[in-house]
Amino acid sequence: MLNIVLVEPEIPQNTGNIARTCAATGARLHLVEPLGFDISEKAVRRAGLDYWHLVDLHVYSGLDDLFSRCRPEDFWLATAKAPRSYTDPSVTFRDDCWLFFGKETKGLPEDFREKHRERCIRIPIRAEARCLNLSNSVAILAYEALRQTGFPGLREAGEMAYPTSE
Repeated sequence: MLNIVLVEPEIPQNTGNIARTCAATGARLHLVEPLGFDISEKAVRRAGLDYWHLVDLHVYSGLDDLFSRCRPEDFWLATAKAPRSYTDPSVTFRDDCWLFFGKETKGLPEDFREKHRERCIRIPIRAEARCLNLSNSVAILAYEALRQTGFPGLREAGEMAYPTSE
């Protein structure tokens, strides 16, 4: 199962979109505090997130808490500062991999990136652009990881693949 980790996310709409991607793909969503918004049941209901019950959500007090409780072994850090693209042949996503994404305004902490420099990947963009929207970045990398692992647990075809009776 794919694991999506948001480190100190700040914008609730991005996290809502990412949660929807996780609900649609069966990926686990891991949120590392502090969060820039409320995820209480009342707040989620007020926001109309009717898919929230499909999200396998885990919350941690910090990166140390996540690593001590989960011990991820196969993980990748998404950062616009990475030296190589996620399409590099050396980047192989496996079942149960972890994809880490930083907060919208600053990305992942520099010390975390430096500690795991060989695990840093980026999505190619124009030099003039700062970065992609967080929820778009998550979707791109999540679907690449799912593609590489054969889209486990996802429907292979849409309704048009099946004949209709008239």
